[in-house]
Amino acid sequence: MPKFLLESTYTTDGVKGLVADGGTKRAEIARKAIEGSGGRIESLYFSFGKYDTYVVCDLPDHKAAAALVIAIRAAGGVDTRIVPVLTPEEVDEATRTKPPYQAPGG
Repeated sequence: MPKFLLESTYTTDGVKGLVADGGTKRAEIARKAIEGSGGRIESLYFSFGKYDTYVVCDLPDHKAAAALVIAIRAAGGVDTRIVPVLTPEEVDEATRTKPPYQAPGG
């Protein structure tokens, strides 16, 4: 199953909801949303960096990933982006694949 990184930033209203709910409840809501999309959370962390949360998860495909992020953003409170990520083994497989490509001017 493909892996994805969800990077999220809370809006002002989202931070108010986080204060009311607490981190554990928000993490449980994220887990339910991802599992409801056919996926599984690998890790979830809150941060003080560019994003407020980082979630690494498995999802069935890009359509499921898009649907999840659309639902999260449409609900409001959190601005979320999703990034496909690869395991080292997937990169190994990719480096063994030799697509026919010619550099410009080559």
